[in-house]
Amino acid sequence: MPANTTSHSWPFYFIIFSILAPVLLAIFIFQLDSFDPAPMPIHELTDPPPEASMKIGRLLQGSEFLGVGQLKAPEDIAYDSESGVIYTTCADGWIKRVAVNDSVSDSVVENWVNTGGRPLGLVLGKDNDVIVADAYKGLLKISRDGEIELLTDEAEGLKFKLTDGVDIAEDGIIYFTDASYKYNFHDHLWDVLEGKPHGRVLSYNPATRITKVLVSDLYFANGLAISPDQDSLIFCETSMRRCRKYYIKGNKKGSLEKFTDLPGMPDNIHYDGHGHFWIALPMEIATFWKAVFKYPFVRKLAGIVLKHKGNIGDTGKNGGVFVVDLEGKLISHYYDPELKLISSSVKIGNHLYCGSITYPYIIRLNLAKYPGLANT
Repeated sequence: MPANTTSHSWPFYFIIFSILAPVLLAIFIFQLDSFDPAPMPIHELTDPPPEASMKIGRLLQGSEFLGVGQLKAPEDIAYDSESGVIYTTCADGWIKRVAVNDSVSDSVVENWVNTGGRPLGLVLGKDNDVIVADAYKGLLKISRDGEIELLTDEAEGLKFKLTDGVDIAEDGIIYFTDASYKYNFHDHLWDVLEGKPHGRVLSYNPATRITKVLVSDLYFANGLAISPDQDSLIFCETSMRRCRKYYIKGNKKGSLEKFTDLPGMPDNIHYDGHGHFWIALPMEIATFWKAVFKYPFVRKLAGIVLKHKGNIGDTGKNGGVFVVDLEGKLISHYYDPELKLISSSVKIGNHLYCGSITYPYIIRLNLAKYPGLANT
């Protein structure tokens, strides 16, 4: 009489089913999801990326913290040398003023103006005003009395979804970026994962009130700075880990070229008045993010995780600052393995001040004690 194998085989089938079912479900969800990331032109980047000739790899060990607990994610920084005050843009909508003193404990934080949005980039204007790129409101002018004026919030029929970086030329023209005309600040990670160029560089003429699109089809256009000779803009293209140069004057007016590639995703960029741009890097590009940018299907998987979990669980490490000369050569790299999401860096006197989209303070490093610049 044959042995009864039924009672012995069902655990085997149960194990197979328990393995295959999640795989089949994942495949089904992947195929059904409408999110459709595109290939990115990463072949345009320098591989391997360039490295700075000088490094400070323990930025936090020598740093002080300004406004602890009073600054909610101070994203960008502008310094008024006449009053000795830092203006900074915070996640709660406040633009705050921080008095710069030798002692951190003496640095008083003042609530100045709340835009009702999410102010990001800012720059001091020509008439004692402050120009602000607010992610939700658009390009704003705030008088020294705190009155808010909307300058512009659309161009060529497209509303700004993520007004980001800003600078002002000597002739008064305001140059700024709209990181994405599709996704807002809250959903900015979707723009990165989709891998399609929704960013723009624009200009606003206060005299004529005309807004122009100068460069379109950019991969998350972010921080922007005007060159010291006033003939070009240097702007960060975050998703492509690079900075590019756009000429606004001279024989090359209207042309676009590479400025520098970076081993991480750049955010804001500031010129220090002494031949160097300071570029903030929220994080380095680790193995996970390399795969994300190289393979659209990995970005789709990350998008599915983001949709159902609310985050993708990797905010990176080795955040910091690159110092770059006028030709785009990487000179110095300040970073720390524990730093993440550094969004801006400004050199004021002998100190480096760093903003962030996560920390509740501004980071300050004494460059005289912790030098990282060659021949300065």
